Amino acid sequence: MMKQRDVLRRLGQLAALFVMFCLGLIDVAANSMTSAGLIPALLRVALAVATAAVWLPRHKQGSRRLPITALALAVASLFLTLVSVALSQGSGGGYGFSETLGLLGVIFVVCRRGETQWSIGAVLGLSMAVGFLPLRGGLDYDMIIVGLVQGLVATAVIGSGIYQRVIEGNRARAMDSVRAEQRAEFARDLHDFIAHHVTGIVVQAQGARYIAEQDPQKAIEALERIEAAGAETMTSMRRMVGVLRDPDTPPDAPLAPLAGVDELKPLLEQFTNAGGPLARLHVEGDTSGLPVEVSTSAYRVVMEALTNIRRHARGARVADVWVRRTPQWLLVRVANDGLEATPAAREAPGYGLVGLQERVRAVGGRITAGPGIDGGWVVDAALPLDRSTAW
Repeated sequence: MMKQRDVLRRLGQLAALFVMFCLGLIDVAANSMTSAGLIPALLRVALAVATAAVWLPRHKQGSRRLPITALALAVASLFLTLVSVALSQGSGGGYGFSETLGLLGVIFVVCRRGETQWSIGAVLGLSMAVGFLPLRGGLDYDMIIVGLVQGLVATAVIGSGIYQRVIEGNRARAMDSVRAEQRAEFARDLHDFIAHHVTGIVVQAQGARYIAEQDPQKAIEALERIEAAGAETMTSMRRMVGVLRDPDTPPDAPLAPLAGVDELKPLLEQFTNAGGPLARLHVEGDTSGLPVEVSTSAYRVVMEALTNIRRHARGARVADVWVRRTPQWLLVRVANDGLEATPAAREAPGYGLVGLQERVRAVGGRITAGPGIDGGWVVDAALPLDRSTAW
């Protein structure tokens, strides 16, 4: 989805550049009758190119360089307007149509991406530049009206840029909240897993102490089991603890059994019995003995995918879940045969998928979601069984 938005963004930029190019030709043609008019026209086109160099690149949110550069453009445009009015005394002709469009684009980008403190001054300067631009074509009543209209258009562009900034900020905060919840869920999983294995280690150690004198061989076997359980616990803990970046996460989460690959069959039966499409499970390879974080992550991928099928898959009759174990990977795929998702469903925030991406990345895996070749929707996840093979 992000790639599609990037493509649409680039196509929109190419269209805007083409329009600016056409308007630049109009500027040059309208002022090319004399050399005195051609030089200002070329300067206006040069300023239009400079504006494109500002709004065309992708800027980081809160950029300080962006509004500073935009303010310099506004000063240059106002200076050219002042010089044009002083020299021409309202001689008519084009006043900089391409430059006007470019300045409006800069206003939008500054409102959306610029650092707040600097952006205020930059937007004021740019708005003045846009409003005063028509005065290059004359100081009569018509040019003043055009200037007022352009000022209103600049105001609308400012509102649009601020609106997009607020929407993006809200979405970023919502995603941060989802990621924080996912990390807290990892904390609970880690707590439950450690508690389970440490309890087993303690029980085996107590048993080994009692049988050590009676049967030393059984005591050695018990110690080997304790060693294996401790090694597994430490390995999984190192792999999961990397995502627990919040030191304030409460360590006393209630104990609960961890759902993993072995619990997928009851999950699918419950999904079908609750009125969802027929859910079918296909397992390839031995799924016993999986690392706990891999098994629980696979379960969560399937659970979230089934939830999305229930919400968005119109007309879906079958939901297939494939789980395949290879020597180095656990591969999970969930697909349905529903109709193409509605535009509203495709454009939904998808915070559940954000949480899954956080979980899957935490174990070194990768997850993708998109329309299937034969229709429906497909979710693919690859979870490494060995951290050395992780992405």
